[in-house]
Amino acid sequence: MNKQTKESPIVDVQNMSKSFGSTQVLKSVNLSVQPSEVMCLIGPSGSGKSTLLRCIAFLEQYSGGNVFIEGEMLGYNDNTDVRKLTSTNELNHVRRNMGMVFQQFNLWPHMTALGNVTEALVRVKKFSRREANEKGHAILAKVGLAERAMHYPAQLSGGQQQRVAIARSLAMEPSVMLFDEPTSALDPELVGEVLQVMKDLASEGMTMIVVTHEMGFAAQVADTVVFLDQGEILVKGSPQEIFQGEKPPRLEQFLKNYMDRNAFWE
Repeated sequence: MNKQTKESPIVDVQNMSKSFGSTQVLKSVNLSVQPSEVMCLIGPSGSGKSTLLRCIAFLEQYSGGNVFIEGEMLGYNDNTDVRKLTSTNELNHVRRNMGMVFQQFNLWPHMTALGNVTEALVRVKKFSRREANEKGHAILAKVGLAERAMHYPAQLSGGQQQRVAIARSLAMEPSVMLFDEPTSALDPELVGEVLQVMKDLASEGMTMIVVTHEMGFAAQVADTVVFLDQGEILVKGSPQEIFQGEKPPRLEQFLKNYMDRNAFWE
């Protein structure tokens, strides 16, 4: 797609490290994401992909390095735990320009789809209920759920619930969307509807960082694919370079294992 520009990166990760006890799960990771870029993070389970995403979103304490969001260094130094950022205003400031979609949908079960989308608009952005509802209906229509606005999560399929979760993040007008394996909890036949929403967002210029095992999505939609293994970035490049070019042995083995696991047998 090559939508990258020479502007300052929206996300700039510098020398990030992260340990859980004596286990180092991220090792001096550096990456930057330009406006309108779609970056897909791939790699085996336990490679540090989700941990990296959660550190970018300040949901995990990182042990070293810095994160810049739209040129501003946010969060804490090497000796400060994110849990010590106790002020709601501080945390909202840190995450103000990021939307995050998780593997699990994390919807409020007692609220309708519309209520899930509008609650933060009212509480955080101080929209009137009428303004929030107008925007909520528009965002739900955008993700193909105009007719499901008054349905509760239990009345929605997994794919529909994940689309509500995406709509909830989009309603806050983030500069960047973070997706942590957003299709991994879905039945296979529901994956396509969520990926289509993400493809539409990419075509509209949304900046996205996506942890995914959907290699087809990465090949078709990403501007940059990053392969992590054992907490390190081993390869970074265009989809053509990652999937079609000459590969280092570890990436070759990972892709072969992926294809073997997902092969269809007559």
